[in-house]
Amino acid sequence: MKIDNYAPSPVEWVRNQVDRILATGTTEGVLIMDRPVVLVSIRGRRSGVQRLVPVMRVEHDGTYAVVGSKGGAPTDPQWVRNLRAHPLVELQDGTTTTRRRARELQGDERSTWWDRCVAAFPPYAEYQTKTDRVIPVFVLDAA
Repeated sequence: MKIDNYAPSPVEWVRNQVDRILATGTTEGVLIMDRPVVLVSIRGRRSGVQRLVPVMRVEHDGTYAVVGSKGGAPTDPQWVRNLRAHPLVELQDGTTTTRRRARELQGDERSTWWDRCVAAFPPYAEYQTKTDRVIPVFVLDAA
């Protein structure tokens, strides 16, 4: 993954995971609650700086999804607003980095991917019960 004008996360555990991925060159072995992650590079909507976000690995037939759960908090994570403003991203899975274009899902397509997301990381189902907002799901299509 190309690092350009990168601003580390103010959240310590996120920073630690990103540092480990950058130091080793792979997402292999980096886990959240014993589940694998991928690394997504997103541009800040106002700052334009690069943000590196480790998210749960949700993959189906070469397409990936990212979930803005924030543990069921009442607001979306900051990266969701950045992704809506700048949908062109880089995704690193293991040592492979690809360019992707994010699109937010609605309706039946969201339901299908939500089931895949919950299968990959079961706590998502509980997180949805903790909040009134619909947790956003984005598919990262090849760009």
